[in-house]
Amino acid sequence: MTADLARAAHGVLGVADIARVEAVLRDSDELLRTAYPGDDGSRQPVHTAYVPADRYRPALPAEWGSAALASADGAGGLDALAARVGISPELATEVVPRVRAKLEREPIEDLRLDFEDGYGDRGDAVEDAHAVQAAAHVAEAVASGAAPPFIGARFKSLEESTRARGMRTLDLFVSGLMDAGGLPDGLMLTLPKVSTVAQVEAMVDIAAALERAHGLPAGRVRFEVQVETPQLVLGADGRSPLALLPQAGAGRITALHFGTYDYTAALGISAADQSLEHPAADLAKELMQLAVAGTGIRLSDGSTNILPVGERAADAWALHARLVRRSLERGFFQGWDLHPHQLPTRYLAAFAFYRDGLREATARLRAYLDGTPGAVLDEPATARALGGFLLRGVQCGAIDDDDVASGTGLSHDALVGLAHPRSRSRPSEESP
Repeated sequence: MTADLARAAHGVLGVADIARVEAVLRDSDELLRTAYPGDDGSRQPVHTAYVPADRYRPALPAEWGSAALASADGAGGLDALAARVGISPELATEVVPRVRAKLEREPIEDLRLDFEDGYGDRGDAVEDAHAVQAAAHVAEAVASGAAPPFIGARFKSLEESTRARGMRTLDLFVSGLMDAGGLPDGLMLTLPKVSTVAQVEAMVDIAAALERAHGLPAGRVRFEVQVETPQLVLGADGRSPLALLPQAGAGRITALHFGTYDYTAALGISAADQSLEHPAADLAKELMQLAVAGTGIRLSDGSTNILPVGERAADAWALHARLVRRSLERGFFQGWDLHPHQLPTRYLAAFAFYRDGLREATARLRAYLDGTPGAVLDEPATARALGGFLLRGVQCGAIDDDDVASGTGLSHDALVGLAHPRSRSRPSEESP
């Protein structure tokens, strides 16, 4: 703008106009600050492994790792398995050693002791005993360093028929952990079969009651919500209750987990066609993404019950690896695993996803940071997405901090700051 034009230019909106708009948008500003804080940048596990609660003992993760490696070795080794699921030889040289080390060091990232569908109804006395035992075993594992980074329990739902039983199991489990020294940092609690917003509000009340009873700070007890009923996706009033969950959860909801088989069965989809890639499942998950975008609530895809055992193991591994990659490409960075033989393809697929995208992500991010023109003109939002991609790769062990530093010049803390500029806290853990 020339000097003459600058002198001639004038506006008509004054201080009073700005103040009026500020007043109109004050509640909107507060909503955006509080309801949409964004992801905090802490580690999210790549999977959740489910086991019946009574089968858990501190040695179980190591046993799963050994079984996973034995299954891969029995199929010709991780290199052969990588080739079988479509990973190129060049990429496999980067991925396979990391996967083997992962299965030896940290085979399970997140473990859920299941008192729900995987456990069943065994009577109150038996379940009481198992809840107490589960808390003791988790406390022992945490104290000895044998626990996965994330561990917890899935108790029965707050539906009328199982409400009292679920609450008692949760109470015994949490109280047992407190008696043994306190809640572990990576504690995860899963509320299944949520059908209404009121059930989430009730869970908030239960969590607060546990905190008061045990002298815990407000907000310490948080929980995951399983999305596995049609009523939670589309309510009786024609609206989606999913969109109401972040506010109803009062900051306590950590994640929404999709329940593949309960959800598709409830829609009348035949057993042979039930799958986490069914179009009906995709619709529900897309609505989940919309409902929690920007809230800091994470997402987890469901499972496949086609297990890599017996004569069809090769087909099951190929299916599992493809589904893991598919979920990652759709923004679901976590899923469920139901059997130790699924661990090799969980990590092969996940690590290949991050290693495959490493070079392009670092090159684009470097160009963005340097302001260098290139074939792709990335905006700040895309730069954050690139940073988030690299950070997730580091946190699961697919990528090293050195890979990021050499490609972008960013330290770990700088990467976190780029990926999550509004984060409320820095992640305390380094890459595994």
